[in-house]
Amino acid sequence: MKNFLMTLAVTLTAVCTIQAQEIVGKWKTIDDNTGKEKSIVEIYEKGGKYYGKVIKLLNPSKPNPTCDNCEGDEKGKPIEGLVIIKGLEKKEGEYTGGKITDPESGKQYKCAAKLNGKDKLDVRGYVGFSLLGRTQTWIKAN
Repeated sequence: MKNFLMTLAVTLTAVCTIQAQEIVGKWKTIDDNTGKEKSIVEIYEKGGKYYGKVIKLLNPSKPNPTCDNCEGDEKGKPIEGLVIIKGLEKKEGEYTGGKITDPESGKQYKCAAKLNGKDKLDVRGYVGFSLLGRTQTWIKAN
């Protein structure tokens, strides 16, 4: 009986851990045109929504690049430290309803994200409908 209860507890813990997987954490962004690693984005939860901040640029084209093409408060701010994902909400295993900013162009797009296994995150930026956009696969960073 003791062994059964121990096995049951371990199994339930494993199942809960698998179901509790979220996008929170550090992710390596990959340029979908070149295949090169671009940055580390840390996704965090605040007030029931999810946000992503660039915490490190991996191959910057110049020292301390800024978001020169961004609008509003983000214009001219350093890309490192910039919150590029805002307001994602978790619904049925997917994260939708947010916005993502491309720091190179300064353009903002609607955003959706979905875990692809335990160490990949598919992040989609789009205009209007989800069909009109592109997806990048980010890799979990250690």
